[in-house]
Amino acid sequence: MILMVILLPVIAGVLVFLLPFKKRSHMELFLETLVILNSVLVWSLLLHRPTEIFTLANFTGNLSISFKVDGMSMVFGGLVSALWPLATLYAFEYMTKEEHEKVFFMFYTMTYGVTLGISLAANLLTMYFFYELLTLVTVPLVMHTLTREAILASRKYLYYSLGGAAFAFIGLIFIIIYGSTTDFVLGGVLDLDKVGNMTNVLLLIYVMAFMGFGVKAAICPFNSWLPDAGVAPTPVTALLHAVAVVKSGAFAIIRLTYYSFGTEFLKGTWAQNAVMLVVMFTIVYGCSRAVKETHLKRRLAYSTISNLSYILFGVTIMTPLGMVGALTHLIFHAIMKISSFFCAGAIMHQTDRHYVHELDGMGYKMPAVFGVFTVSAFALMGVPGLAGFVSKWNLAEAAVESGNVIAFGGIACLLVSALLTAIYMLTIVVRAFFPGKNFDMSTLEGIKDPNWKMLVPLFIFTFFIILFGFHSASIVEFFSDVAAGVY
Repeated sequence: MILMVILLPVIAGVLVFLLPFKKRSHMELFLETLVILNSVLVWSLLLHRPTEIFTLANFTGNLSISFKVDGMSMVFGGLVSALWPLATLYAFEYMTKEEHEKVFFMFYTMTYGVTLGISLAANLLTMYFFYELLTLVTVPLVMHTLTREAILASRKYLYYSLGGAAFAFIGLIFIIIYGSTTDFVLGGVLDLDKVGNMTNVLLLIYVMAFMGFGVKAAICPFNSWLPDAGVAPTPVTALLHAVAVVKSGAFAIIRLTYYSFGTEFLKGTWAQNAVMLVVMFTIVYGCSRAVKETHLKRRLAYSTISNLSYILFGVTIMTPLGMVGALTHLIFHAIMKISSFFCAGAIMHQTDRHYVHELDGMGYKMPAVFGVFTVSAFALMGVPGLAGFVSKWNLAEAAVESGNVIAFGGIACLLVSALLTAIYMLTIVVRAFFPGKNFDMSTLEGIKDPNWKMLVPLFIFTFFIILFGFHSASIVEFFSDVAAGVY
């Protein structure tokens, strides 16, 4: 079944392009049915997870393309499979104003299968293979509109991703040479007898691989591709920024740190301090740029840059509690950010307005969209009672528990980021609901909320943002079990 859930979306994507649907509604029904079916199969696989490794192909030595369902697979695979049907439903309405729909949905659906390949990979080689494949299937999505900006953005995304993957590949080579296996084993696979006096070299390789995988996680200074990719249709940017691409980068770094090199080898070294300082800088840099940005989607893109490094900050703490904080924010940020991006897409779809200063008074014309956006804004700020507070609290708790002086500085970065997040998110909310006494509401004539295909996903995201804010104990406990190796 593991291979089936990876291949079914790929096959479905090809069929969407090839089949001669008489009506658009037939294509929508076909695609949504297959995506939901695949998500059901994924959840069945995760809840009744097989313990054995499924090997598709063996190469020389201990190299193979293999798949396994472990705790990390359950976290990332569960996230991807839960969000994709909702994202597809949203995309149906959004793409009514776009051309080349079949090409779009072909690559959009294939991306689902490739992302699942990353989540279910049993070893570093398999994950790297699907990581590279993810770049290839998402480049056409970034350049979908074929405008000059889209083509330039897709080139930058491709160059950055391939360059980052080259550094990640170096990490793979050294794990093959100095590791007992390439399989993912909690605690790491390095053979210290083989490492010998090569410790500093291995630490340098870890930093290089961290930064390589970090390209997709939009770490400084390799993050400029992410705001530029905002020229793609919103269903693409939402998945780029919330689920598929950037979370794959963060997921790969978790695997690299906890399951390949191992925290016992890394903790307390200059390599840990180096990567922690980089992610702390990225946290503050991203939200600082978001405050300055006036384009709505680019502002949210810089917010993503900042929040992704929240996840990486938890990783660099290199403790079980740090891993819990990283996994919590990986999941909760995905829900909060896809919600805010879909709100931005709904605004653009309904009004063709793209800048923050153009949103005055629109909260009265699109109350559902801006109501959802307000909830996601407060959640991203970390307001108690919403999901964002829980993940930020877990990260701060992990930093304090670690006793790492640099990690204490990370708490300060989280606080600064919370303040700047309040500025760049609430500016939008205030403009929408409080346009000023002299504002002419007649300029918003004809603007209204979108139809149910866009609103249903938004309401579901809002429900879970609130639910996890009040009832997160069980999912955090599951993350603790993952970090302890129970799953």
